[in-house]
This record gives sequence, structure tokens and C-alpha cells, in this order.
Amino acid sequence: MASTTTGGTRNLWIGKPGLLREIIQAAKSWDRTADLNVTEFKSLEGAVTTIAPPRTPRRLKFSWDLLPPDDAQHLARLARRVNGPGLQGSPAAAYGPVAVLDPASVNLLDPYQAAAQSDSPSGGDHWFTVTGSMVVSPAVGDTVVAQFQDTTRIGWRHGIWTGWPVAPGMKVSWLVPPDWSPVTATAQLDWKDADGSYLSSSTATGPSVTGTAPAGAAFVTPIGGPGATGTAGLAGACLTIGDTPVPFALGDGCPAMSVTGYSDAPASPLPYRNISIDLVEVRDAEL
Repeated sequence: MASTTTGGTRNLWIGKPGLLREIIQAAKSWDRTADLNVTEFKSLEGAVTTIAPPRTPRRLKFSWDLLPPDDAQHLARLARRVNGPGLQGSPAAAYGPVAVLDPASVNLLDPYQAAAQSDSPSGGDHWFTVTGSMVVSPAVGDTVVAQFQDTTRIGWRHGIWTGWPVAPGMKVSWLVPPDWSPVTATAQLDWKDADGSYLSSSTATGPSVTGTAPAGAAFVTPIGGPGATGTAGLAGACLTIGDTPVPFALGDGCPAMSVTGYSDAPASPLPYRNISIDLVEVRDAEL
């Protein structure tokens, strides 16, 4: 988990949106296995039937030895839902989900979003129209395609927050779906502050754009337009931080997460601490 660039996410970033903290020290152990929730039933004849939910929520488990006290206190506040001046910055109770930028995530889009698999006939669970119109067609080859105008520009929807959590100085790269023509396509990153207000944009003519999160940025929303009238696919887009976007990369997501387990043991020498924290993906911003 060693950082490669200043402000990059080769280290873990964790915190409430707008208050992310970089944990520079490498974790002693790190597990990022998805929760499959598969249930098996075996008949008397020996045949096996399985039942599985449509989603596989992410789980993350980290532990550190000799973590510096400032980092340890940050994780303790997140786990115990305690605000503090200059840390969580609000007199209100510190409820709500935690943002985690996992350094191993290649693509921060939701896995179904990256694969253009939508549960909504309009595609509204993953995309929204900025200009022009987009008419989603029935899935082709298990992925969504859409009819565009040449003026159409669409945004990718996070699902919980107003965008993907970032911190000022982060280098963010965005690649639109590879089915879009690189000659006519445009790519854009919209930067927003902690209350979702628009700050500025990074734009490029072509299929990809890279920008640096400005001062005050807490979220980024990826925007793109195919620049041509006709049908085009929505699969294969990639949003990444501190790295080069990879077309058709599996979406690891940047889900809202809740702390489900936490341990804190004094270390020798003090004030260092041995810390572990467990998190699970949640689908409600109030949890």
C-alpha cells in the first residue's frame, strides 16, 4: 500500500466524504473479499441447489501494528461515530456511511455500472442526462445500449452520494465507454464540494480526461458524450485515481461502507496502537 505520488490513492483513504484521511502505513493484514451469500440445499438424492442474491456486497478488513496516534484516533472516531473539531467538523451525531478508497481498486465504478447491467428500464440507476437525450434499449449481449443525439452528454451516478469521494490534490482519470468513437467523444470530470455544489470541471476532447481535484473538492462526477447520433454501448467505462484507466476493467466500486468491527490495543512503545477495523458495503446513506 505504498504511495506512488503525492495525493495518490496507492495508500488507503478513509473517512466521511469531504474529510478523507490518507493512511500511509501499510496494513499488516488486508482482506477485500466480496460477500457471496450463497446458500446450498442438498436433496436426499444428493443433487445440490444454490440460491444467491443478485448483489455481492464488498467487505474490507484491515489491521495495523504500531499505527501512529493521529491515524489511530481517526479510525477510532469513525468506528465509534464520534465527531471532533477539525476532524469530523460537525456538532451533529456522526452517523452516515464511511467512504473507503481501496488502493487495489482499478475501477471505482459500481460493478454492474461498469458492465452496463441496469435494473432500470431507463438506466436511471447508473446514468443521468446532462444535455440532449438518451433512450436506453433492451440489453444486447447482457449489457445496456442507448440511442444518443449528437448533443447528448450523460453523467454516471454514484447511487449514494452526489459523486465519488475525493480529496483535494488527488489525480483522477476517466475513460468513457470504448464503444464511443474517439474522434467525436468528450470526457469530463465535475468537481463538487462537500454539500454537492459545483466547483469546476476538467474536460477533454477524446475518450479520456485526467484532472486534479481542486481546493474544497469532496466529490467528482464523471461526464461524457459520444458526440454522434446513433446507438452506442455503455459498458467498459473506467474511473480511477492515481492510475491509468483500463477499458472493461471490473468495477470494484467505491461503496458507502459501515464499520462492523473494531479493535484497539495499546502498543509498545506508546502512544502507538495496534488497530483493526472491519467494514461492509451498505445501500442506505443513513446507515
